[in-house]
Amino acid sequence: MNPIKVMIVEDDAKIADLHRRFAEKVEGFEVVAIAQGLDDAKEMIEIFEPDLILLDLYFPEGTSFEMLREIRTKGLETDVILITAAREMGPLKEALRGGVFDYIIKPVILDRFKACLSRFGKYHSRLHNSETLEQKDVDSMRHPASSASASTPSEDLPKGIDPLTLKKVQDVFKDPDTENGLGAEEVGSLIGASRSTTRRYLEYLVSVGFIYPDLVYGTVGRPERKYFRN
Repeated sequence: MNPIKVMIVEDDAKIADLHRRFAEKVEGFEVVAIAQGLDDAKEMIEIFEPDLILLDLYFPEGTSFEMLREIRTKGLETDVILITAAREMGPLKEALRGGVFDYIIKPVILDRFKACLSRFGKYHSRLHNSETLEQKDVDSMRHPASSASASTPSEDLPKGIDPLTLKKVQDVFKDPDTENGLGAEEVGSLIGASRSTTRRYLEYLVSVGFIYPDLVYGTVGRPERKYFRN
């Protein structure tokens, strides 16, 4: 199977190189081009025909939303993951309306990045290797975490992941009060499990896209790794 062709559009050379190295850590992906401006990016899209674009939002010449709309207008078979420092709700809404596959907030956390690309790899494979569709196929592409948790038999889960314990962890994140994130110790206390056991289940849920990790900086001490519902 041919690797998924990735193009990075980022005006900061160091960040572009970081994202390149992150992408190359995920099996099945190949970075074919890096553009540091929107004009160069438009030309490179035509030359390299990437399957996936890792797209920054802000550039000296403006935002990348016009380029995103152009990709959609032309009907190009190119998906986009927007990577940006913007934390306002407005850009997220516009990005979702523009059909981005995902929206990652800088600074990029490697685990979150890898989980995103892993989900995209499965989505891309289904989209290009299936002739017909059932409802479960659509659900697994558009809502991978929910469809997996609803229908995956226990024998399909990795070793060490018990389906009943897994459901307990998932149920914790369905509570609206968890929108500010939870650490492994907090989740463990809620389900009655050790921190190490809970961490194993949390990392599995990261891998299937149900949650994502981030570092939260408090007023004192080290940053804490917390998990948030996708």
